[in-house]
Amino acid sequence: MSINNEKPTLIKVDHVCKSYGAVNVLNDVNVEFKPGEVVAILGASGSGKSTFLRLLNRLERHEQGTIVIDGVEVIDKPSNLSALRREVGMVFQSFNLFPHMTVLENICLAPRKVKGLTKSQAVDNAQKLLNRVGMADHAHKHPSMLSGGQQQRVAIARALAMEPRILLFDEPTSALDPEMVSEVLDVMKKLAASGMTMLIVTHEMGFASEVADRIIFFSQGKIEEDLPPHVFFGNCSNPKVKSFLGKVLQPSVAN
Repeated sequence: MSINNEKPTLIKVDHVCKSYGAVNVLNDVNVEFKPGEVVAILGASGSGKSTFLRLLNRLERHEQGTIVIDGVEVIDKPSNLSALRREVGMVFQSFNLFPHMTVLENICLAPRKVKGLTKSQAVDNAQKLLNRVGMADHAHKHPSMLSGGQQQRVAIARALAMEPRILLFDEPTSALDPEMVSEVLDVMKKLAASGMTMLIVTHEMGFASEVADRIIFFSQGKIEEDLPPHVFFGNCSNPKVKSFLGKVLQPSVAN
């Protein structure tokens, strides 16, 4: 997917730091994202990539620096948080569906409570989203009746129900059995093709190589590299990247 560099910045992260006690998790992170970009965020466990994603949605608080999303600073001011929740959706490793609600009810809840949709409006929208993620036949089931891959597709539909401009994915396939991974990645590929701005923490190297416009590589709390996929996977001389890829890269990506 080609990205127009003349597009305005949608997300700007400026000198952001985050620590837990004496442990520095993120150290002077500076990066920008434009509308429609699909960015894969890679790095070893503990490198800071998931914490970075959570800062963007104010699930964690940064101690230094600024984060601005679509002109709104990410701070605890209620009006800013309200704007942020409208702009940014998030899909987690664990699906976080309400077990006592049906699939349809899970998707309808936030639009009715937050956006004030009527029941019929929310149901109509939810059914369209379930069709989009290939789950239309499961609307009246409870999460316990679904496979992990099916639950994650419902979680994606639930995030889309708020009509966000940005979707954050925190290792969305890591909790799935291998045979269920492809069904979730296929939905994400379609979202990427539709022009959705997506930031994806993932260990799926083939997916990142195929779908992402940029690869951001975290190491020890810093952005070590920010490169196009063909450079990152094919011609990056950084020894930290080479070491990482040597451990996780599948043969199919290298070819």
